Amino acid sequence: MRLSLTEFRPRTGPHEHRIVQPRHPLRHTSLSAPEPIGLLLGDHDGLNRLAGLCSFAAYSRHTIVHVPLRDGVPPDEGWGQRVDLVLAHHSYGLRPSAWPALRRTLKAGTPLSARTDEARTDADAAAWLRRSEHADFRDELRHATHARTLFLFGSRESFAQVAATFAYAAGWGPRQKGVAKGHMARVTGIWGLTQPPGGGHPYEIEVCFKPYPPYAHFKRPDR
Repeated sequence: MRLSLTEFRPRTGPHEHRIVQPRHPLRHTSLSAPEPIGLLLGDHDGLNRLAGLCSFAAYSRHTIVHVPLRDGVPPDEGWGQRVDLVLAHHSYGLRPSAWPALRRTLKAGTPLSARTDEARTDADAAAWLRRSEHADFRDELRHATHARTLFLFGSRESFAQVAATFAYAAGWGPRQKGVAKGHMARVTGIWGLTQPPGGGHPYEIEVCFKPYPPYAHFKRPDR
């Protein structure tokens, strides 16, 4: 997939950061933070581009991927307050409390084109799934919510798995029953999130497909 991005190079003291955003907004995609159940609701374009952005993040250890989602078209289904999404590797060391100041610096960026490697992403996603079955597995996604932003901190393979999840939802979501009438359909989820001690409902994000209106123009692929 070819991604159209905007690149920013803000500085904080002696440190330069590299931050990328999709050049065009994902207007019909929204996200609510897991408290403990979050919701990612998107059309085919939004889910497909999220898959590409997560794939880009997987192989960009020194880059923050920022996906503005809270100011898109308000969905008529779902729950929770809408938030933006930030992807960063564990090794980057990004603190959520530092993000608002960084976000304010994102004024004028530079156009950037990038291409993702779906075969490599699929291979790393499969490796993550195999390792997740081991008792000593520790490669979970760490998450935090701050300043109306959901942060996902992960590794190459964990971000590849999230990319595969979004790609699956983009491909199979349009085939679900009820979507031609404008109803959202739960397709899959993001379950590899760090869980708090003490039990309770596990933290997860449901990934749902929903076409954008007017729904009369939407046709299921099998029809």
